[in-house]
Amino acid sequence: MADHVSGKWLQRAELAQVTGCNLETIRYYEKIGTMPHPPRTASGYRIYDDGHVYRLRFILRVRELGFAIEQIRGLLQLVDGSTQTCAEVKERTERHLADVRAKIADLRRIEKVLAATAAQCSGDEVPECPLLDALAS
Repeated sequence: MADHVSGKWLQRAELAQVTGCNLETIRYYEKIGTMPHPPRTASGYRIYDDGHVYRLRFILRVRELGFAIEQIRGLLQLVDGSTQTCAEVKERTERHLADVRAKIADLRRIEKVLAATAAQCSGDEVPECPLLDALAS
């Protein structure tokens, strides 16, 4: 199998460059099993193909979207077992979306409290600060 750029296998540094991923992150994903261990050349170099590029890009993208490692594992298990259905993937995505919406609501509440608390402070160079008192209570 060849990579989509050069028609050759990629070494880890090239995989990192093509995907924009850190070398240590690739090692980590291999260690925890979300990335398959690549084959090695006779001289021991790891070599990666299109499948590795696709999988790493998938992992990076779903991480950007806030999916946790366990959620990613679940999605990958569906793909790896060829048991995925659109309904299953949609259900997992909608569950994650509900979590994201709940976090956004929490952040909005936090924003309001912080804004109201900050508004109590004059910002003057005085030893007593109502902001600290409000944060402590």
